Amino acid sequence: MPEHLSHLENEPESPHHGFQGDRGRRAGVSSVPRSLTIAISREAGSRGGSIARRAGVKLGWQVYSQDLLEYIAQEGSLRQDILDNLSPASLCWLEAELDRLLREQTLSRHPSVLDMARMMLALGANGEVILVGRGSGCILPRATTLHVRVVAPLADRVAYMSQWLRLTVEEAAEQVRLRDSRRAEFIATHFHRQPADVYQYDLLLNSSLLGEDLCAELIVQAARSKLANWSLAPGS
Repeated sequence: MPEHLSHLENEPESPHHGFQGDRGRRAGVSSVPRSLTIAISREAGSRGGSIARRAGVKLGWQVYSQDLLEYIAQEGSLRQDILDNLSPASLCWLEAELDRLLREQTLSRHPSVLDMARMMLALGANGEVILVGRGSGCILPRATTLHVRVVAPLADRVAYMSQWLRLTVEEAAEQVRLRDSRRAEFIATHFHRQPADVYQYDLLLNSSLLGEDLCAELIVQAARSKLANWSLAPGS
């Protein structure tokens, strides 16, 4: 892994397997997606990445940070490896979902965004992953995705950014502003949405009021409940 992603090693790795939900009755059924995916959107400095990693450990699911998603999307061989491991049914589902997004004009045709979308849909086809940022919640289908938004008061986010990056308060405030602005511009340009629109999320969490561990636990509980309801739905 490149040096600029080495900071990911400082956090506990999420195991690849863990909570399976009500998977027994689905054995032998060629349904796609095979399980739930969690897509996390977050305000800069709200500790959304840390909360995602905590939730990943609790569920036993792999977590893909924004940096990791961007790295895989840019590395053609890694992206192709993910696609090559899909079943024919999953590949058909992926292309159908991508075609739907393009027909509905809710996805940019920019080559790098299309590469990112294919990779995210490939990960979502199997499920049991947590994707952080890069418009994952705009790409993955609502029925089989838990859409989460993590927020916090501006002062708390600036304080966290100042401590994390060892910046002055003024520098940290500018970092928060820039990151929020860039993320909002990315979502608006490529998905025609606004991150602040709360109605697109299943779960809205204030990390300052709840703390990282409780936020992670609420995500876990919501994911298990949504997966159980989906598994019991007619035709699932």
